[in-house]
Amino acid sequence: LALAENASSLGDYGIHVGQDHLEEIFAFGQDAASPIQPGMTPSSIGSPVQFNQAWLPGFVDTMTAVRRIDDICGMVNTGEWSDEQIVQGVMELSGQVEGYSDGGNTALGDWNVTWNTQTIVRMEGGISIGRLEQERASAMRVNTAESKRAATGRELEIARNAIGFYGYNNGNGRTYGLLNAPGLLPYITAAGGEWSAGDFQSIKNCILKGFQTLRVQSMDRVDPGTDLITIVLPTTAVDYMAQATDFGVSVLDWLRGAYSNVRIVSAPEMMEANAGQSAMYMFADSVRDSGTDDGKTWAQVVPTKFMTLGVEQKTKGYEEAYTNATAGVMCKRPYAVARFTGI
Repeated sequence: LALAENASSLGDYGIHVGQDHLEEIFAFGQDAASPIQPGMTPSSIGSPVQFNQAWLPGFVDTMTAVRRIDDICGMVNTGEWSDEQIVQGVMELSGQVEGYSDGGNTALGDWNVTWNTQTIVRMEGGISIGRLEQERASAMRVNTAESKRAATGRELEIARNAIGFYGYNNGNGRTYGLLNAPGLLPYITAAGGEWSAGDFQSIKNCILKGFQTLRVQSMDRVDPGTDLITIVLPTTAVDYMAQATDFGVSVLDWLRGAYSNVRIVSAPEMMEANAGQSAMYMFADSVRDSGTDDGKTWAQVVPTKFMTLGVEQKTKGYEEAYTNATAGVMCKRPYAVARFTGI
């Protein structure tokens, strides 16, 4: 009764307990021997964490180093996957004229042809898909076959890019890359040392030295003022093109104003490319009136960029195999390339 009276007095404070609730309160007013049923399960949180998660869409890819060989040298699709070599003919015209004489022999012109060859390298990769793997991957919204194909395709491209820079040592084969192509002239040590320790003037002078070298090596066949020129820089040095004078003019500003025909490409492979020192390449993209070919300085010959070899159906899944073929990079006009080390 005292409990009922105290409960009723709560109405004076705006708290109202109905008669039904009072009966529930009285229902548990028993002594210690009352047989109340204890809990049967262990204590836990009200809701498992998996029911309180918000999932962002898609997946974040892990990245690999950028592949620049196509940007630097382009790509020529010539030949077949099954070929053994890529061949470039080199023509030399010769002869010497003499003063005219009615009774003298006529001086005769001549020609000679040599052949530059590079060996084709074929790479392969594949995937294997199981039935249970496919079902379980799809449950988390992953297409396992598509992902594995993308992974294999990327690995084939990584291999082709590496061969494009370094070549491929396969015994007696001749597969060279940008950094070790036969006929390239020796490196020139960059005046002023590494660009990271240099200023506007030292970096500018290094670039000017490269332009002068191209002009002299080609005996004015290459004109850095009008011909398309590519500068390949190591990833660690390209941002020093922003080195500026006290008046706020950067090396890049100067270059765009004085040599608007120059493009700049950076590549990780140029870092420590020459005996631990970073390297810079400067070259004319092509040389006019220098042959009956396309006139290009470099040729990255890729007979097959990607090809499916076959698909094998198995009892519990299937396998697929892929391949590519590349002859690396050939330097067709070494005189149109200037190389610097110690950048």
